[in-house]
Amino acid sequence: MKFGIIKERKSPPDRRVVFTPEELLRLKEQYPDAEIKVESSDIRIFTDQQYADLGIEVVDDVSDCEVLFGVKEVPVYALIPNKKYFFFSHTIKKQVHNRELLKAILDKKIDLYDHETIVDENFKRLIGFGRYAGIVGAYNGIRAFGIKFELFNLPKAETLSGKDALVERLRRLILPPVKIVLTGNGKVGNGAKEILQAMKIKEVSVENFLTKIYSEPVFVQIDVLDYNKRKDGNPSDKKDFYTNPTAYTSDFERFTKAADIFMAGHFYGNDAPIILTRDMLRDNDCKIKVVADISCDVDGPIACTIKASTIAEPLFGYLASEDKEVDVFHPGAIVVMSIDNLPCELPKDASEGFGEMFMKHVVPAFFNGDKDGILKRAKITEDGKLTERFKYLQDYVNDHTLENVPN
Repeated sequence: MKFGIIKERKSPPDRRVVFTPEELLRLKEQYPDAEIKVESSDIRIFTDQQYADLGIEVVDDVSDCEVLFGVKEVPVYALIPNKKYFFFSHTIKKQVHNRELLKAILDKKIDLYDHETIVDENFKRLIGFGRYAGIVGAYNGIRAFGIKFELFNLPKAETLSGKDALVERLRRLILPPVKIVLTGNGKVGNGAKEILQAMKIKEVSVENFLTKIYSEPVFVQIDVLDYNKRKDGNPSDKKDFYTNPTAYTSDFERFTKAADIFMAGHFYGNDAPIILTRDMLRDNDCKIKVVADISCDVDGPIACTIKASTIAEPLFGYLASEDKEVDVFHPGAIVVMSIDNLPCELPKDASEGFGEMFMKHVVPAFFNGDKDGILKRAKITEDGKLTERFKYLQDYVNDHTLENVPN
């Protein structure tokens, strides 16, 4: 089996990589029959020389490799026909901007495996950068609060060496007794929680968060049934929520009346209720001053996320009364951080973590006959056709208007 690590070609450039030099060395040691080549790149967080120093072949052409690994979408012009590709294609939710990419993949008879579709037998995702999105998103949320109220001015995460450096900067701060509400308890939410715990911010219960006054910063981590309720008032459970999301409405307003900072680390499913509505934000009792939308679904469940911000310009102000963007320092502005590629700010840490997961969950499948079905479940296209699991994308490929994307 011959593996190739491709150069990232999407703009703006992404410095992350699926495998670090050390991880590729480990791969070679565990699977001596594997051949590995790394396409030369001047933007990758790890230099060509770092790979070469560990005996990894660095080349200008990886077209003789059977399996090609990347992070972000591969431009259509760079796709090599009849290969197996692994990258984030951003097509499985029928994203309009990548329809032509999926069509080209089919036309070129490429076998596409999306990092998002690598799941276990219960269809739980096995790899991703979610933890690092949470880590950077929480840091950026605290940074936004300091900037808005001119209390402190943390450096951008991308200028620091890694997570430890972020934590070291945060621990220097003396925060006022703010209340932070964090949605989500998956990889993203727990990544954000790591930062809050590293800052020694006290975690409290939902009831105490909503009713008590504290003399120190506190946070609460909430799950879907904490901020959603059945419209008919009947008892609810998670299975019911995920099966019948349209039977629910948001119960997040009670948190808007207590929280100063909202960190959104949830997964937002199809047909789920809007979490933070414009009416909630307009209400005179709304206390939220900063929204760190780590999940970043534009025009989605968080009403103030009217656009994705960027690493270069990470913050914008949102004026709820007029539903428009304003200056961060506008007296009525809620500060929003909605960067949609947060892990790019920690490319070294994110690449190391991603590679470890890939080695554990995916690489063995190439050498054990895919006995656990990892590759079979992940494969989106094969021999110019969509696989059974992803046939729902056919009308997307055909440019028809679609609804009902499977979870």
